[in-house]
Parts: sequence; C-alpha cells; structure tokens
Amino acid sequence: MRPTLPRIRPRCVRSVLRRLRLTRGAGERGSVSIWVATSGVVMVILVGLAVDLGGQVHAQQYARDVAAQAARAGGQQLQAPLAVRGIAARADPVRAIAAARAYLAAADVTGSARLRGGDTVIVTTSTTYQTRFLGLIGINQLTVTGAAESRIARTTGGAER
Repeated sequence: MRPTLPRIRPRCVRSVLRRLRLTRGAGERGSVSIWVATSGVVMVILVGLAVDLGGQVHAQQYARDVAAQAARAGGQQLQAPLAVRGIAARADPVRAIAAARAYLAAADVTGSARLRGGDTVIVTTSTTYQTRFLGLIGINQLTVTGAAESRIARTTGGAER
C-alpha cells in the first residue's frame, strides 16, 4: 500500500511565500553583487602586494649575494710577498678595492668597497626593484641594499694564526 501525502492547499503555500518575501527585505537586493565586486578588487590588490613584495625580497637577496661575492673577490687580492713567506695574510689595498668594484660593475649593481684594518674587505650595494602592481598607486620602484664583509685569515693546521 502506498503512503498518502497530505494535500497541500495553494492558499497556504501562497501565504508562506508572501511572508518569506516580506521578511527578506527589499533593501538587500543586489548586496551580494557589491560584496563580490569589492572582494574581487581586494583580492587583486593583495595578489599585487604579494608579487611586488616577493620581488623586493628577491632583489634584496641578490644585492646581498653580490656584496658577499664582491667582498670575496676583494679578499683574494693578497700582498704576495707577505703571504708567500707565511708572515701575514693581508690584502693589497689597491687591488682588493679594484677587484671588488670590478665585480660590482660586472653584476650591474652600484656600491662601494673599502678596506678595514688591512684584512677585512667591506662592500655595500644598492639596487632598485621595478614594481609590477604597486605602480598603479604611484610606487614605481623600491630601493634595496646589501652589505657584506670578508675577513682574511691565515690558518695553520685548522687553527687561525
């Protein structure tokens, strides 16, 4: 035997639907469209910030890496007579600074190099990151810097002398 369903009266259904329409409110029509448009704009802005800030971090890592490599190149320029005789490991001031500056020029990064105490080469770099999305609000480039130093040490048997 089939179960019987209660008969729905059309007037009952109409009154329920009328009540639902009245409680929903006429002032909320289209509010979802505004919310979707606003959240879409916010999402584009957030993605743009992520791209440009990630690019800035990458550019800063590059500036630091170039500074470290330029300091290493400068630190390899030793005063040959002292180093060969095993007396001291000291940088040749003119060649060390020239080597560090040459490395910076080859990497197309601006910076400076100096010698401290005859055994430490200090390099600072500066470069710019051209933004992709922040240009829409007037920020076209971000400046990043890097710094590194290379200390020359003479070791014998694993111990610094």
